[in-house]
Amino acid sequence: MKRVYVTRRLPDPGLPLLIEKYNVVVRTADGPIGKEELLENVGEVDGLLCLLTDTVDAEVIAAGKKLACISNYAVGFNNIDVAAATKRGIPVTNTPGVLTDTTADLAFALLMCAARRVAESDRFTRAGKFIGWDPMLHLGYDIHGKTLGIIGFGKIGRAIAKRASGFDMNVLYFDAFRDSTQDEAALGASFAPIESIFKQADFITLHVPLMEETRHLVGRDELRMMKETAVLVNTSRGPVVDERALAASLRDGVIAAAGLDVYEDEPAVNPLLAELDNVVLAAHIGSASRHTRSLMAKLAAENLIAALSGKRPQYIVNPEVLK
Repeated sequence: MKRVYVTRRLPDPGLPLLIEKYNVVVRTADGPIGKEELLENVGEVDGLLCLLTDTVDAEVIAAGKKLACISNYAVGFNNIDVAAATKRGIPVTNTPGVLTDTTADLAFALLMCAARRVAESDRFTRAGKFIGWDPMLHLGYDIHGKTLGIIGFGKIGRAIAKRASGFDMNVLYFDAFRDSTQDEAALGASFAPIESIFKQADFITLHVPLMEETRHLVGRDELRMMKETAVLVNTSRGPVVDERALAASLRDGVIAAAGLDVYEDEPAVNPLLAELDNVVLAAHIGSASRHTRSLMAKLAAENLIAALSGKRPQYIVNPEVLK
């Protein structure tokens, strides 16, 4: 019987699907797995089901002498050395699509929470400081009728544009690979150069993959282009934003607020950000609905089962290994 190693407990029905077919070992400890522990457990397994917090580098891949598939429980796969896996003929799979709307919901929630100072007001009220309605208390910024800038117009970016239409927002977007104008018309979105978005948008939300080209895509210069009343939202990957520059901009009033679900050195949160009231800090919960996380587990299991059965997985990052 083939062997599968799973680096973390998953919602049903992912694990039962695997247990029906394979000898499955599930790591029960909380928190990301360390490299040494991963090396110890990957040596004799046929399949690895890992998380975006697990670093599957060339050394780990080489240690998996029988490894026939790496199934990532995530859309992004920057935690895996895909080139090393491809060189060894190992399919790498991911779980796109099923979390698009759930992540878009969270991004829009962060946008609203930051703009209207909801988290700050919650802390204020819990601390017993609320003594009654006040004309100047926790004044925030309107969302309806404002300009939204979407950087990265893939599935999640488009889902954000749909939500913005309900708030009568003017939607601008930038993507390095501009798609058809049909989507633009249907979503009421207009393409704009990225610098124009930084300068014009009241809200900017980031939906780009982490690559060398997108690392610190938003830094000191970009933040200084933005309006003093602007709000930045990041649900993509932490290193897309220079956190030190963001903290300085929020502290000095260069921009008004931010909503973050991801961090540069995750799970560590920059203490310069943690001490500020005008940033909402979520715990990487973009896909964290019960329904979506279950769908992700099912898809990750099905991808692995297909690969170990000699079939084409539904979502494969490096399809060239199947040729």
